[in-house]
Amino acid sequence: MTKLAILEYPDPRLRKTAKRVEVVDDAVRQLAADLLETMYAAKGVGLAATQVDVHRRLLVLDVSEERNQPMILINPELLSAEGRGPCEEGCLSVPDIYDKVQRATHIRVRALGRDGNPFEIDADGLLAVCLQHEMDHLDGKLFVDYLSELKRQLIRRRLEKERKQRSSGSEVRATTPGATTPGVGTARASTPAL
Repeated sequence: MTKLAILEYPDPRLRKTAKRVEVVDDAVRQLAADLLETMYAAKGVGLAATQVDVHRRLLVLDVSEERNQPMILINPELLSAEGRGPCEEGCLSVPDIYDKVQRATHIRVRALGRDGNPFEIDADGLLAVCLQHEMDHLDGKLFVDYLSELKRQLIRRRLEKERKQRSSGSEVRATTPGATTPGVGTARASTPAL
């Protein structure tokens, strides 16, 4: 398995729409394994192929407390969505930023599994949020798109500044849980990055 580089907002490659996976073969299964390794290493609960600059409709997630129940969804489709509620989200492509987003509270999704066989899943809670978040990535959408333009500008500036400082050799990113950009949401140690 290989740990992959995660693209960071506002990288334009995050805006590409992923193409359907036509055949679930060993290369697709290897990509799924690499995505899982990358997600676990980054301490996230979900990762879409788009986030590692592979524009195929594939996502992985694991919302279990023990981090031992990985899920692989190939060509996921939202079949139904009910209810609406706020949830706090973060994203591996938008590091250390958390904010509230309105999402459907109950969803049904159809996808192919690692074996290429179709399945359907009903989800609520964190699983529903994670599925919607990762499926958005496959369509070139990020959770910050649900925020105001002002918040997006603040986030963009902060991340660009941190990238410049990292490239010059001085690390400034806060790595402690709860670190946020003032005026850009509140992070909680319990809020995972998706």
